[in-house]
Amino acid sequence: MVDKVLTANRLTDGIAVWLDANGAWVTSLQDALIARHAEAVTALEEIGKKAYADNKVVDVNVIEVQETNGVLWPLRLRERIRAQGPTMEYAPGYKPADPEFIAV
Repeated sequence: MVDKVLTANRLTDGIAVWLDANGAWVTSLQDALIARHAEAVTALEEIGKKAYADNKVVDVNVIEVQETNGVLWPLRLRERIRAQGPTMEYAPGYKPADPEFIAV
């Protein structure tokens, strides 16, 4: 099975966030809780549904990632862009994505 993490967007500013092991929504993919088996993925899905229903986040998704040398890499280009930042200036404090990180 491919490793997976739970991602969403914050309601306040739309910034991409990931669920960490403490149940907090964090802005770094590298801090995300990794689901490595089907039961863990099911648990992430339930947590995501509740967070959405509680109006904490929107666009909740479980995404596939690969861990290489201790670094998480989303398998889809869309998720690499979300993890690294937009491809253009977006919001103060958020730099554009690193082209090497989002290269497929």
